[in-house]
Amino acid sequence: MAESSLRRADRMSAILERVSRHGSVDAGALAEEFDVSAATIRRDLQVLEEQRLLSRTHGGAVAVDVAYELPVRYRGGQHREEKALVAQKAAALLPRGPLTLGLTGGTTTLILARLLADRVDLTVVTNALNIASELVLRPRLKLIMTGGVSRTQSYELVGPIADQALSGLNMQVAVVGVDGISARGGLTTHDEIEAHTNAAMIRRADRVMVVADGSKIGRNCLAGICAITDVSVLVTDASADPEHVEAIRRAGTEVVVAS
Repeated sequence: MAESSLRRADRMSAILERVSRHGSVDAGALAEEFDVSAATIRRDLQVLEEQRLLSRTHGGAVAVDVAYELPVRYRGGQHREEKALVAQKAAALLPRGPLTLGLTGGTTTLILARLLADRVDLTVVTNALNIASELVLRPRLKLIMTGGVSRTQSYELVGPIADQALSGLNMQVAVVGVDGISARGGLTTHDEIEAHTNAAMIRRADRVMVVADGSKIGRNCLAGICAITDVSVLVTDASADPEHVEAIRRAGTEVVVAS
């Protein structure tokens, strides 16, 4: 898709990537790059500033001085090709036949859910509202939602209600999306309540698969989900840092690189 035809969410995601990479952006240059009016870019920057994802300046915007969690509606435009490759490889690695599958929230797990939507004999347990909306009308698929308190940033249901629902379920495989994964920090995310609910799903699964594009490898975020030794397999892509990949392998986790 040409950048001139980007949807607003994709355009905002691209703006945030440029702010993160360069520290600042120029509104005029953005308008030219995306083939939209300067007024459109100013409105985009205003929305992003209201969400405290950047700070506007005269003629553009600068990065804020805090680590933030990018709202899920903006993440789809980030590392799009890598996420698709990871999801395709993960789908191919899942066992055939009857399967009870746990899916946490995340953009890569959402892509995976779409790839699995036509499978038969599949039961999906998820705490992600967007994944549930993709699967709820599939007649040959059984969908189980956890309940819980919704998180605007990730579309996930979290907290004690979700944890309690998961405690009574058994899954053959849990596929987990993360904000960071490393040999030292294990699986991490930005929110401690979300981390607790994801950990509850992991405890109820026979096998744990992490799906993470290369930008997540080696990152350590605020809240720990579980140790790297709890992960059976990590599926990532070729952009992942080789040293961090090797460290995860040495810790005993299988790493599959999609290409």
